[in-house]
Amino acid sequence: MRRMLTPPPDLPDDLLTATLARHWAIEAVGLEYLPVGFGSHHWAVTGVGDRRWFVTVDEVVPAAFERLLAALGTAAALRADGLDFVVAPLPAAEGAVAVRVAERFAVACYPHVAGRHFDFGEFREEEHRRAVLDMLVAVHRAAPPAVVRPDDYTIAHREEVESLLSGAPIPATGPYAEPMRDLLRDTATALRRGLARYDALVAAARAHADRAVVTHGEPHAGNTIHAPDGWRLIDWDTALLAPPERDLWDLDPGDGSVLAAYTAATGVALEPALLDLYRLRWDLTDTAEYVHRFRWPHTGSADDVKSWKNLRELISQLADLP
Repeated sequence: MRRMLTPPPDLPDDLLTATLARHWAIEAVGLEYLPVGFGSHHWAVTGVGDRRWFVTVDEVVPAAFERLLAALGTAAALRADGLDFVVAPLPAAEGAVAVRVAERFAVACYPHVAGRHFDFGEFREEEHRRAVLDMLVAVHRAAPPAVVRPDDYTIAHREEVESLLSGAPIPATGPYAEPMRDLLRDTATALRRGLARYDALVAAARAHADRAVVTHGEPHAGNTIHAPDGWRLIDWDTALLAPPERDLWDLDPGDGSVLAAYTAATGVALEPALLDLYRLRWDLTDTAEYVHRFRWPHTGSADDVKSWKNLRELISQLADLP
């Protein structure tokens, strides 16, 4: 997953400040860019009277913006239905959960949540892991909001990967374009094998469509906050109607204890093939995202350096698949 370390150069602070004033009536007196997230840009915003907010910005095409609205709308509906641990966006003046800015940006504004924050990665405390499981059980039991979209199992930018695997030329878009071409050429067999396995697992998932529930999509430690009055689940931009395995494949410590606890709490037996599906999808999705990044103009920024390192690691992992 692409980590955001620097703000987008074509979204100046004055434009973001004006957006907050127009759509949320926030008079911002301070903006601090936070290089803490993956996929989205983040700012801490301070207003008059030392009020605070958390703002996210996604770079999206129109179709992706509609998906984002559905996902964030799902979070808002869950919170309205009583799931207080869901940190949902504040509605803009027109009622939207996010607004378009300068054609390619989607801005969402959240309340500031005080508490202990966590890094992306493994859970260090069993209490933390169990708290996330409890929140997921509540989400999965919730009635699906009308706005939630079903998982269509699409891997964004997959067509770009397949095009390059078929020998399509890569334009000289930046310092990593040519190295990426060589990397894909050398690992083409492994990537094709991974995509074929994914398609077979998707067929199995479609046979279990009746098991779909509301899912968060990325309930890792970094998307939680331990507030003074309890746990919070944040970052709902990937919420979908999907098999429960979508939220559980990376939560178990490896001994099956969390999966067994989920079954005990819900009565739902988890399917190993669907756990494998979402594990593989994570790697393929990130791979395609990085390929897309380097097919377009890039400069070798800190984000690019990190993305290139991640792409090489991901493809190495995919090459090790049976």
